[in-house]
Amino acid sequence: MMNPLPAVEVHDLTVAYHDQPVLWDIDLVIPAGVLMAVVGPNGAGKTTLIKAMLGLVPPVSGDVLIHGQPYQANKRSVAYVPQRGSVDWDFPTTVFDVVQMGTYGRLGWFRRPGAAERELTRDALTRVEMAAYADRQISQLSGGQQQRVFLARAMVQQAPVTFMDEPFQGVDAVTERTIITILQELRAQGRTVLVVHHDLGTVREYFDWVTILNVRKIASGPTADVFTPAHITAAYGERAAGLMG
Repeated sequence: MMNPLPAVEVHDLTVAYHDQPVLWDIDLVIPAGVLMAVVGPNGAGKTTLIKAMLGLVPPVSGDVLIHGQPYQANKRSVAYVPQRGSVDWDFPTTVFDVVQMGTYGRLGWFRRPGAAERELTRDALTRVEMAAYADRQISQLSGGQQQRVFLARAMVQQAPVTFMDEPFQGVDAVTERTIITILQELRAQGRTVLVVHHDLGTVREYFDWVTILNVRKIASGPTADVFTPAHITAAYGERAAGLMG
């Protein structure tokens, strides 16, 4: 059954670095069960938006609700996949352990992963076609393989909302297809997925909802309604409408 509340609400969100606004007065209402792209030019505030929603950067003003509750009270409802380049891949741990870490939030401090968590981990690795690499050190993986591992970790969290920051950046075509297929499966299950995305040419094919940013919100809503040349031009400039695919 679909949750009648919006999955995510953002009210009057402003973020500044050194007194320079990087997000200005953002309002968003994102319904449950959509697969949403966040697009905009470099410096538009896309990654900052996700980080501010997660409390990783302090806002000047504004608040964020997840299924009607403040984010801080509902953290376990959200999974987060950061940019691959922001992660220390030299940390000495295996693929299996990285994915199993996704189960820790629901176990609490004093329970250790058991058979159920190991089974979830194995299933997720199978779905992202990484089961054969379970014992491999994460530093030995290609960029696309590392991205699949991070997706598997988010999957085992079983969170109703997932935020992903540039999951397709630097991956091969096969990995990109694997990732989008899984994200579309999550949407079909009623989950909500927000993806910072850079390729305007695949927005219509991959996403049913889109938010277009350039410091301010340009538009947000169903892709068919708001992913228009006028909105893309407003965000990117005159030449960008030709990049829409």
